[in-house]
Amino acid sequence: MSSTLELCAGEAALGLLPDVGGSIAYWRSGDMEFLRPVTDPHLVAQHGRAVAGYPLVPFSNRVAGDHFRFEGVDYHLAPSFAGENCAIHGNGWQRRWRIDMLSDSSATLTLEHTATRELAPQWPFSYRAQLRYDLREAGLSIGLLLENTDTRDQPVGMGFHPYFPRHDGLKLGFAASSVWTNGPDHMPALRIPAEGPWSFAHMRDVGQAAIDNCYGGWSGSAFLRWPRRGYALTVEASPELRHLVLFTPPAHPYIGLEPVSNMNDGLNRPGIADAGMRVLAPGQKMEGHIRMTVARC
Repeated sequence: MSSTLELCAGEAALGLLPDVGGSIAYWRSGDMEFLRPVTDPHLVAQHGRAVAGYPLVPFSNRVAGDHFRFEGVDYHLAPSFAGENCAIHGNGWQRRWRIDMLSDSSATLTLEHTATRELAPQWPFSYRAQLRYDLREAGLSIGLLLENTDTRDQPVGMGFHPYFPRHDGLKLGFAASSVWTNGPDHMPALRIPAEGPWSFAHMRDVGQAAIDNCYGGWSGSAFLRWPRRGYALTVEASPELRHLVLFTPPAHPYIGLEPVSNMNDGLNRPGIADAGMRVLAPGQKMEGHIRMTVARC
C-alpha cells in the first residue's frame, strides 16, 4: 500500500498520495472531514485506494469513443473507465508523482509524461505537470501547472476532482449561465439555461438528486454548508477554470464538485467557442488555481 504524506497547519491535516495520482487521501480539522475518501472501482488505476480528490490533467471528464482529431490527425486513447468505452480525466490520476518541494504545510508534486510507445495510449503528447498543495488552518489552496514539453502543439485542459461529504443537510450554491444535458452515452447533448431544477443560484439542499453534468459560464465561486455541523466552505477558482462539473450520485455519502477548464468531451467539440480546450505550442504553459476556505456558521 502506498504511504501517505501528511501536511499540518494548526488543527488541520491533509493526507497526500503522491504514488496514487498525486491524490488527496483526506482533509480534516478537529472533528470535521471536509473531503470524503471514496473508492471508485471504475477507476482501476487507483488500485482500490480511497481518495478524496485528484488532479485532472491534461483534460477533464470523458472523451467519446476514446478518440479525438487534432490538426488533421486521429488519436486513440486507451479506455480508463471500466464499464464504459471512454477515456476519462486525463492520465495524471493514473500515475506516480514526484515530490519536488516539501514543508510542514506545503508540497509540490511533479509529473513528467513522455509519450513513449508504452505511454502514448494514455496521452499522445509529452507534457510536464506540477501540482502544489498549500494547507492553512482555515483552508486549502491547490495550484496546477501544465507545460507542453513536446515538439508539437497539443490541446490541453485541467481541473480538480474533490469529493465532499453529503451528510448533515449539505446545502450547495453557485451561479452558472448554462448546463449541458447528457445523452445515453453520458456525453453532452444539449446546452440549456441553468434554471429550474438545474439552478443552484439560491443555496439549497443537495438532497438525493442524480446529477452528473457540466455547467458552463460558472462564476468561479461555489458555497457548501453543513448546517448541522456548523461549517461552511467556499470554493473559488481562477478564470482558467470556468466550467463546473457537479456529480451527485443517489444513495452515496458524497458529491463531486469539480472546477475544470473544459467541458465534457471538449476534445471533440472544437466548434464550441467556450469548450475550454487550450492549444499549447511547445514550451507554453497553462495554470489553474483553486482555493477552499473554511468558516463556522
